[in-house]
Amino acid sequence: MFGYRVPAPDQAMLISGGRRGHGGAPFRVVTGHGKFVLPVFRKVRFLTLAMCEAEVAEKCVSRQGITLTVRAVIAFKVGNDTESIVNAGQRFLSDQEQMAVLTGRIFAGHLRAIIGSMTVEELITERQKLATEVLDTSKAEMAKIGLIVDSLQIQSIDDGDTGYIDAMSAPHKAAIQRQAQIAQAQASQASAEAEQEAARNQAEYARQTAVVQAQYNAEVDRAQAQAAQAGPLAEAHAQQEVLSARTELAQRAADLRQQQLVAEIVKPAEAEAERIRVVALAEAERMKIQAEAAASHGRVALDRMLIDQLPQIVKEAASGLSGANVNVLNGADGLGEIAAGLVGQGLTILDAVRRNMGAPGAEDDPKRRD
Repeated sequence: MFGYRVPAPDQAMLISGGRRGHGGAPFRVVTGHGKFVLPVFRKVRFLTLAMCEAEVAEKCVSRQGITLTVRAVIAFKVGNDTESIVNAGQRFLSDQEQMAVLTGRIFAGHLRAIIGSMTVEELITERQKLATEVLDTSKAEMAKIGLIVDSLQIQSIDDGDTGYIDAMSAPHKAAIQRQAQIAQAQASQASAEAEQEAARNQAEYARQTAVVQAQYNAEVDRAQAQAAQAGPLAEAHAQQEVLSARTELAQRAADLRQQQLVAEIVKPAEAEAERIRVVALAEAERMKIQAEAAASHGRVALDRMLIDQLPQIVKEAASGLSGANVNVLNGADGLGEIAAGLVGQGLTILDAVRRNMGAPGAEDDPKRRD
């Protein structure tokens, strides 16, 4: 649209003419949106809000009086608030490149002041402290001209030809060199040890390989020897088995012959001997029986003879009573008792005769004892 202006995202649009701006500024500030501007009656200018850079290379003197060349880089920009834009616009709108020049000069002065209060050792070891102090001391001054600093980087500190920094770093360099030499020596030693270990490993591997090869060759030779001896060994083993079989067969034949001899000779002889023994025993038993029978027959004949003589004996005993004067008190019973007494005497005489003749007495004959 004619007369409608829009600033870029990193710009601030300054409109002069008409009513005054913030804080009595001679222009109005527009950012982030467009604005209708009357031609001829209003004038529009643009102020950059982008990041800018300023380099500083300043000779400074330390607290020890050592001249140093310090190089630094400052990153800055116009503040986003209206007051900062108004301050920067009133100072740099017509020549915005002067922002970097002025910023470099401001920081150069602060660097000289702060480095003069520090030693070279502090500057070398505490660069961040230097940058922080420079930022803190320049913050208020930069705000007055509408600028803010995002960062300050100390790039280098050089003492020129004085050699102070080199001398200061000499012990560290020596220590570093010494450590480097030690590390190199350790590395060389480790390398030598590694080579020796590798050589030992190779030698051990070669030895093991030789041993394995020798074992393999020995196994091959042993297998070939066994293969060469397999035929004769098999033949000898077969012959040994044949001999064993023949020996076993002969032993079985001998055992069979022994059994046959036992069956043909020993058993019949034993049977004949047993028969003779049985016959002899039987004959002896027969003779014993015959002898006992003969003896028994003799006793029976003797007993019969004595029995046959018993009446005569009783008669003779009775004849001794024929002239005797015997009184019979009991009549017939008394005569019976006398007769029984005579018979008893005859039996007693008979036993006496038997004993004298070797015959068993009355005590051997249970019937006589009764």
